[in-house]
Amino acid sequence: MLRLMTWNIRTGGRDRDDPDRLDRVVQVIEEQAPDVLALQELRGFDRHGLMADVAGRVGMTPHLARSCFGQPVAVLVRPPYRVVDAGPLRRPFHHAAARVVVDTSVGPLTVFGTHLHPYSGGRRRMEVDWLVAAMRRARSPLTVLTGDLNSLDPTGDHTARLAGMPMLYRRRHLRRGGGAVDTRAIARLLAADLVDLWPAVNAGAPEADGHTVPTRLGGAEFAGMRLDYLLGTRALAARVRDCRVVRGATVDTASDHYPLLATIDL
Repeated sequence: MLRLMTWNIRTGGRDRDDPDRLDRVVQVIEEQAPDVLALQELRGFDRHGLMADVAGRVGMTPHLARSCFGQPVAVLVRPPYRVVDAGPLRRPFHHAAARVVVDTSVGPLTVFGTHLHPYSGGRRRMEVDWLVAAMRRARSPLTVLTGDLNSLDPTGDHTARLAGMPMLYRRRHLRRGGGAVDTRAIARLLAADLVDLWPAVNAGAPEADGHTVPTRLGGAEFAGMRLDYLLGTRALAARVRDCRVVRGATVDTASDHYPLLATIDL
């Protein structure tokens, strides 16, 4: 079984008023022991050896994608899994996107780790189009797209949830002009025949069980919502045995996002 986790660790796991938060991030990763880990908001991880230091502490090999405008992302892989190809997607993402191909006993697993534009639904849709094109070029039956997609899914009614948020943050999730809820990014990925793994595995579960924000560190920019995703090809989705949001204890104050963890029969 391969354990795959995605997590936005918030500004590199470091705050001026909370210098020990990165240690809590490392603790959660050690406790969950994912084989493949997609991380977002890696502020400063592209300098002073910080990425290598954190990867060494958790016993994983990092593949970092730097950002021109926002913060880096990375996909880390734990031995004995072997990476056969890796690199950034060379498009002007607000943050970044990384592609890593992992050798498994049933064939290569292609992982795209990304963090979509936080403010503009139109930019998110453009970034999704780049990702869909990259996945089609990869032609890998076992593919997963993961990360903080900053997007609401098209299957639910988000009106009441958004109504309670300040307009400064609510408009991030509204279409320009008409004010309709913007779910185009996730809808585009579903139209590309990807499976949204959390609802696929947890049919009938309360919607709130899938919320990945806010934690106890969350603020006004969040209502209870699902912004972090694992989306896989149908061949990969058929192998998923569990998909859950990790909550409780240390993770509640390690970031403003909860990790999302899947167990895959590979």
